[in-house]
Amino acid sequence: MNFFGKRVLFLGAHPDDIELGCGALLHHIVNQTEVLCVTLSDNQKNPDLKNVKHEHYEAMAVLGVPPEKIILGPFTTRVFPHSRQEILEYFLQLRKDFQPDLIFTHSRQDVHQDHNTMTEEALRAFRGITVLGFDVVRSSYGFFPHFLVEVTEENVNKKIEALSKYETYRDRYYFNSELTRSIMVRHGALAERPFAEGFDIIRIVGKFGE
Repeated sequence: MNFFGKRVLFLGAHPDDIELGCGALLHHIVNQTEVLCVTLSDNQKNPDLKNVKHEHYEAMAVLGVPPEKIILGPFTTRVFPHSRQEILEYFLQLRKDFQPDLIFTHSRQDVHQDHNTMTEEALRAFRGITVLGFDVVRSSYGFFPHFLVEVTEENVNKKIEALSKYETYRDRYYFNSELTRSIMVRHGALAERPFAEGFDIIRIVGKFGE
């Protein structure tokens, strides 16, 4: 199956989420369509994470995303559930401004309170639009990819290179390059391709035709 979006919106709760969840796909499509990458929190209230904002821009540059296609939102990490209405209104304005026709966000199997909240509000704000959920391995339980997207080895390597820009998280197991590659090899095996990124289907809106 071929699929396409004229305007593709990537939503993450924190810097690194989009890269971890779908960095290879993002690199694969960035020159084929219009993309916008929106992260709701910049994590700057945590003194241990002061460098992640800069690292996020560096990682996105590796994936081919220019600074003008990156937005860091105003929300505070770990307390998204207290800002549901504000997040909904933020997404409604984003829908009006960008008019996406394909959205990638956190899997519904993700147990992190920020990830879970933003996916629920995205479903409310972007009714009538296809939404696919990506996996952030440290907080997704029960995730299984029912939507598999073939990516190239170059895409895989660029994702690994992008994640290496996060010096802050260098020692975290979920930034291990072998783990990153093995996940895409496994998803590729499920798709009978060399490499793939996997998503769960949150909502598909389609039209059958040639």
